[in-house]
Amino acid sequence: MKETGLGWTTLDVDDAAGTPQDIRNDVTNFNFATPRGVQDVTGIDKSAFERLLLLADFSITLNGVFNDAASDASHMVLRTVPSTSVARTTTIVISGQSLPVEALYTDYALTRNADGSLTWTAPGVLANGAVPTWATA
Repeated sequence: MKETGLGWTTLDVDDAAGTPQDIRNDVTNFNFATPRGVQDVTGIDKSAFERLLLLADFSITLNGVFNDAASDASHMVLRTVPSTSVARTTTIVISGQSLPVEALYTDYALTRNADGSLTWTAPGVLANGAVPTWATA
């Protein structure tokens, strides 16, 4: 069934202590990808490409509005990104489909925009070598 991107059930990111925090309210938009590497193995006897699938990967970029409330707030979750190298369980659920991933967040960039708004961006990448796999929530 075709659906919109409205009504995300879950967008949890572990805080530095490993506790899942629901930061959906602070996230204004995000993108994620689950690409695979590809090796060209085309012999000179071919007129079209032959390829092999290689390693799986995952990347995510979260964008949001600054919120430093004490619980379930993006700043409390992401503020330790610059000072720790802790993998964060990141769980995305939409329409009963779940994608849990161990991610390393590589930046927590804050921007004071010309209109006065304070926003952030947090990119992350696969941390643990486990293939990102969708499952029924």
